[in-house]
Amino acid sequence: MKRWIWLLLAVVVAFAAIGSSGLWQQHQQPAVSETVNVENSDPAKQDTEKLIASPRPVVSVSSPLPVSGQKLFAHIQNLNFKRYTNTERSRTRTYIISQLKRYGWKPQLQNFSEGANIFAERQGTDKTAGAILVGAHYDTVAISPGADDNASGVAVALEIARLLGSRPTPRTLQLAFFDKEEAGLLGSQAFTAKVANLQNLHGAIIMDMVGYACYTAGCQQYPANLPITPPSDKGDFLAVVGDTEHLPLLKAFENLHLISRSSLTKASKNLPPVFTLPVPLKGLLTPDTLRSDHAPFWLQGVGAVLVTDTANLRTPHYHQASDSPLNIDRSFFTAAAQVVVNATNLLLANNSNLDTPVNVSALK
Repeated sequence: MKRWIWLLLAVVVAFAAIGSSGLWQQHQQPAVSETVNVENSDPAKQDTEKLIASPRPVVSVSSPLPVSGQKLFAHIQNLNFKRYTNTERSRTRTYIISQLKRYGWKPQLQNFSEGANIFAERQGTDKTAGAILVGAHYDTVAISPGADDNASGVAVALEIARLLGSRPTPRTLQLAFFDKEEAGLLGSQAFTAKVANLQNLHGAIIMDMVGYACYTAGCQQYPANLPITPPSDKGDFLAVVGDTEHLPLLKAFENLHLISRSSLTKASKNLPPVFTLPVPLKGLLTPDTLRSDHAPFWLQGVGAVLVTDTANLRTPHYHQASDSPLNIDRSFFTAAAQVVVNATNLLLANNSNLDTPVNVSALK
């Protein structure tokens, strides 16, 4: 994740119409050169129960999907190496592809001039319902093993692959693992430049650092001189940033608080607070909110949310050699993964429109 100071700045712009100067400068758009199918030789049998979604204010999930903290952390340990050079990133792709095959997916490599993305898709039962994409970047900066940035996001995406790989839902589930995010969002730019990748896509959930928390007063930082009171001086929450043109996508994370408590497993009952931040005008007034892989989706008109632990505003290990598995908060990380799984499950289980209704204020 690129260094940015955005968390409450987005709130200020969204609710107080306070703008900032400057525009996010896109890097040169890398051309997609080819798509390579990776044969699946080891399909895994998964739970095939149908999801039951309720239109009532209290969302009923009849069959919750508890994440495995052990499996999540195993992915981080298996990715405990720098993922910067061509050789290191190729090794990473081999691991991700092997895990997707294990869970019954048929991954593809989407090569572009600077690297390669990994893409996989599980068709939904309703062809008109569109697709939800879950994505994370797998590369790191040169000096860091990137346990939080971003093996944590990759691990959650792989856990979603395990839990939802053969679970029938109305919407199609897509998975994307982006290369070269740290070089300027090159992988996600290449992905969104390919028209076929966006044709059926109704929303994207992008994870970039979801494994670090701090619990002492003052450990969570914010921009100076804000006219509003920060929500917390502790870094124990998960932030979800979305565009105001697709508020139902953001509200899927808010609705987690309305899920029937009786339907939740023990793993789902101790979820971290979730702060949802709506950003207007595709982030053009707040360029610091455009520094992760959700931004190219926004600029293509596709609804997307960024799920994050707020990066350098919280963790001292950002882009450092110390961003290792030792510094992952396993309890917070597991709970954050559960939040993403629950929201993904809700979004896949229905075919409602994810655009902001025209009669609803963009800032509501």
